[in-house]
Amino acid sequence: MAKGAHGSRQAAWEFFGAELKRRRENAGLTQVELGARVFVSGGYIGQFEQAIRKPQLDVAQRIDEVLQTEGFFERLWLKLIKDSPFAAWFQAVVELERLATRISEFAPTIVPGLLQTPEYARAIMLAGNPFATDEYIEEKVRARLDRGRILKDAARPEYWVILHEAALRVPVGGAAAMGRQLEHIATSVKERKALVQVLPFAAGPHPAMGKMMTVMQFEDAPPTVYTEGVLSGNLLDEPAVVKRVMATYDLLRAAAVSPEASLALVESAAEDFRRCASTT
Repeated sequence: MAKGAHGSRQAAWEFFGAELKRRRENAGLTQVELGARVFVSGGYIGQFEQAIRKPQLDVAQRIDEVLQTEGFFERLWLKLIKDSPFAAWFQAVVELERLATRISEFAPTIVPGLLQTPEYARAIMLAGNPFATDEYIEEKVRARLDRGRILKDAARPEYWVILHEAALRVPVGGAAAMGRQLEHIATSVKERKALVQVLPFAAGPHPAMGKMMTVMQFEDAPPTVYTEGVLSGNLLDEPAVVKRVMATYDLLRAAAVSPEASLALVESAAEDFRRCASTT
């Protein structure tokens, strides 16, 4: 996604927020009062109005009902999401990643998007879209790589990743591409852009069998959890649920090997793939 496109989309979200503020004030409602009627906090309404956070579709629909705006915010939301290279259910996650001060991920089968190389991302996209055009695949790859740029920023979030060993062993894109993907992870660790731990096969059963999770923490907002299913995703911010997910993440961290030993495992797997590629 080009920087100009992102800037244009951000300006459109700022228009969304300005209209929300204007119409809320015309209705004589405070942020807290509107939030109570659409089942979010007043602080969230303030963040929507400042284009810091983007509402989910059901919230935009409830805002239309309360403010009697005849579907204005739903239509604007759908237009903004349609213009995004990301799936509608993932767009909010991308926005939150840019705001997070810490991102903690557990990846049970594949390398997380923020750490993917172009070859790896392309192989993942092709596997899920075998009949798509090259243009479609490349657009999706560019969008995924654009997300990863937050780890290059001076104000980048603390990024903690727990990879199940399975994510190191499946040759996505072939042996050579997988070797380069693992080298990229090792480099990110050495440059202190990411802290990576590996949950080895030998650890056996663990508290998140087959389930990916992302915990995003913010400077001035409560943490949010993202989980994903087949062509769907869920953002969870109910405090009790988030607390349980964070406790599960702590258990995974305890079961994983140390960062130093994890780096050695990543580098060893990369070497295995390099040797495999050289013999084929």
